[in-house]
Amino acid sequence: MAVSSAKRRHKVRRRADMSLLGGIRPPIAVLSALLLALAGLTALGFGKPDNEPLPTAVRTSQQHFAEDGAIALRASLDESITDLNRTAALFNAGDPVSADTVLDKLGNVYQKWRGSAIVEITSGKLLAARGENVPLLAVDREKLSEKDGLAPRMVRLKNGETRLLTFALLSWEGKPQQLLITSNSLKVPGISLGKFRVIAVVDSGGTILSSDGLRAAEDIPSKTVEDEVKETKKQLRTFAKLAAEKSAANPVTTKEPGSGGFFGVSGTMTGSRISQERPVVGYATLAAPEAGGSTDATGLGLSVVTLVTVPENTSRVTDPLFGLVAAAALLVIGALAVALLLGTVQRPLIRLFLESRRLSRGDLTRPVTVPRFGEARRIGDALERLRLQLLGGTPAETSDGNDDAKRRRGRRVGTRALLAGGGILLLIWSAPMMLLLNRAGDTIVVPQQLVNDQRDRTDTLTDRVRRALNEGHADLLSVATLIGDQTAPADMATVLERTMTEHPRYRSLYVLSPDGTVLAKAGDSPQHPGGKRTGNAPIAVLSTDSKEPQVAGYAELPGRDGALVVGEFRVDFLNSLLKRPGLGQIRIVDAERRIVGANTGYRAFQKLPSSRLDSLVSATGQKVGLSPRPSGVLFRDGDGIQIAAAAPFAGGGAAKSLGWTVVSWQPASALAIPEYSAQNRTVLAGLLGVTAAAACLGWLHIVVVRPLRELARQAETLADGDRRTVLYPRHHDEVGAITRSLELLRQQLQEQRRREGAPSALAERI
Repeated sequence: MAVSSAKRRHKVRRRADMSLLGGIRPPIAVLSALLLALAGLTALGFGKPDNEPLPTAVRTSQQHFAEDGAIALRASLDESITDLNRTAALFNAGDPVSADTVLDKLGNVYQKWRGSAIVEITSGKLLAARGENVPLLAVDREKLSEKDGLAPRMVRLKNGETRLLTFALLSWEGKPQQLLITSNSLKVPGISLGKFRVIAVVDSGGTILSSDGLRAAEDIPSKTVEDEVKETKKQLRTFAKLAAEKSAANPVTTKEPGSGGFFGVSGTMTGSRISQERPVVGYATLAAPEAGGSTDATGLGLSVVTLVTVPENTSRVTDPLFGLVAAAALLVIGALAVALLLGTVQRPLIRLFLESRRLSRGDLTRPVTVPRFGEARRIGDALERLRLQLLGGTPAETSDGNDDAKRRRGRRVGTRALLAGGGILLLIWSAPMMLLLNRAGDTIVVPQQLVNDQRDRTDTLTDRVRRALNEGHADLLSVATLIGDQTAPADMATVLERTMTEHPRYRSLYVLSPDGTVLAKAGDSPQHPGGKRTGNAPIAVLSTDSKEPQVAGYAELPGRDGALVVGEFRVDFLNSLLKRPGLGQIRIVDAERRIVGANTGYRAFQKLPSSRLDSLVSATGQKVGLSPRPSGVLFRDGDGIQIAAAAPFAGGGAAKSLGWTVVSWQPASALAIPEYSAQNRTVLAGLLGVTAAAACLGWLHIVVVRPLRELARQAETLADGDRRTVLYPRHHDEVGAITRSLELLRQQLQEQRRREGAPSALAERI
């Protein structure tokens, strides 16, 4: 038994001598490293002057503007190609008609092509033509049978302009094949340029194919303006070359993984300063609506480039010494916090570990050095009492009358209070960083260009929605014209199904008889109330009592006494048109300012969230007697600084009768404006400080303080005479080593008791 007990004690001693992983040192060391790293980041983040000539928000806005133009151009080209192919397919499905009839019906339904022509493929004979002359010599009829023979292509005219030619085949049994050709310019449709913006379409070689925004300046008889126009053209040509080079990159390599947004290549560039202004360029390639996809338009290799001159920002937002002062303050406060933890928590605990190991090895000559505070003091008092008991004293003799008072004084300042003191020291630095310093007040300067961009982009988005509805109504007119008065219901369903497949904007298509009977349908069940058309508007909202807006377009069938082709638009289709980054919250409201569409969640036909947005919509000219016009405004009130814009449906088309307005708004704090950027970095530094303190001090509390409190209770119980409770270490750290030493002391006291003739353990239990 004696040999076994000696081996067990030797094993415990060997474990106590091991260098243990964890314990009190790692949390304090990690806290020191994190505070040093945070001080370095603070000095680097604020140590340089934050007076960039152009705010990041302005540059990003120009990138979004170019993306809007690329989306509009791609959608317009693909829509034109799809409409031409679908129209040709519908003609091919019916009886043969003359070339003049085809072009007349095509022109009556769609007014989107500058010129159109039909050529007999075998002979090359021109059968019919409308509009401007189509460059027929650029078409090689012998290559039409190849794989890409009917792909759209660009042709350079003698006057330097570029035309896009699109093709479709007209085939009837017993008649020679005919080639339907349309030509159109490459002008970006529906883009609101404002007063000083230039936009251009560029090919893969950097050649400007078309541009807009310079003509107004050229008409002004001023030498200065003329020079500025020439300089702008020169810069535009230079940036077009650079944009073409950058656009050749793979979109996957130009964006952060998972960033989403625009699926093509886009970015910004800045030019040299001219008269306190600096040109900012945004560029974007024509990209498919889905990642990794391609369309006929994206295969043309086109890019959209926008250029606008913006006044430079010469004001200084933050003092360059702020970062150095904040970093120095963090180093001083962090050093005090770490010194507090080292002096009042780590060193006393390590001293207790050494004292307990000395006692467990039999060195009882020197009194135990007792720490001054907290649980360490309680454990030190217990070790001293155990040393005296090993020298022959009893628990009662080693406890004097003042022992309880000493214990109470030791509990007054526990280890948890010491950790809280360290946390309070770190909060002295972190709290002002989060709540007080570098606050962006209500007087910050928001660049006027951001307000202009919000207005112009909202106007562009309005035109995009209006054009989409007009295109949908034009499709219905095309279907109605081709169905005519001779088509049977079975054939009607075939035409409707084909239209549904080619145009996902509809949830349902159906033919409605004058008495409200559905003669043929495709898609979902019709939601038309009572089967009757209310009013004569070509596009109307069916009901304002439903859970979601129901918008339908009408086209009358010729020769059928009022029968209609009805297309109900998908709400998701309208909402998807509004999903553009950089505009914040976007809503479509009707003439009563009730919401009918949004880019985020909404309730149908509810009011706008604030009265100032209602006033903004009214100011756009929806009231009687005012001309519709887009407007943008910067709100400064109790709700913070907010940029808002509204643009009503303007221009022709069936959608104008709806009287809708697109409204967008976003807080200025969401933009990369220097004042807000400095505030965000300051808050981030404070949050990092709080996080580092909470993580490391919490780690210290879980790993050290809680086990130490339990160990203090066990040590006092052992010193009071409890020899039966075995002490088990929880972790292989300093607290665990002290626990093992106390267990060895407990075993030594038991052996001492046996040698003195004390009752056995079995007798004690009895």
